[in-house]
Amino acid sequence: MAAPVQARGTVTLYKNPQCGCCEGYADYLRNNGFEVKVLPSHDLLVMGQNYGIPDEDAPCHISVIGDYVVGGHMPIEVVNRLLSEKPKITGINLPGMPTGTPGMPGPKMQLTIYEIGQRPPKVYAVV
Repeated sequence: MAAPVQARGTVTLYKNPQCGCCEGYADYLRNNGFEVKVLPSHDLLVMGQNYGIPDEDAPCHISVIGDYVVGGHMPIEVVNRLLSEKPKITGINLPGMPTGTPGMPGPKMQLTIYEIGQRPPKVYAVV
């Protein structure tokens, strides 16, 4: 029997009520030790704007993890880097719904992750 994953904090995940892939991402976070509170919202675009995410870079869903905003189906290694490095940024964003990301079916592809609030967008990581 596998050892239980140690709790790492709470994530609030805002998602469109009709989106099923966001539930897959919530499960991914739970499997990586986070307690996840899912809140359905029809105002994700406005919420993203308020956090500094431009409409053209809108993520599938928005999570608040600790002091950071995390947009989209972010791989856990990038979340871990953000939480360990603690940069002075609002957060990070993976625009759209790329295939092969946590919670999304399909082949994995190279992902470019951006800092939130930077114009022009500043690359945080490429994985």
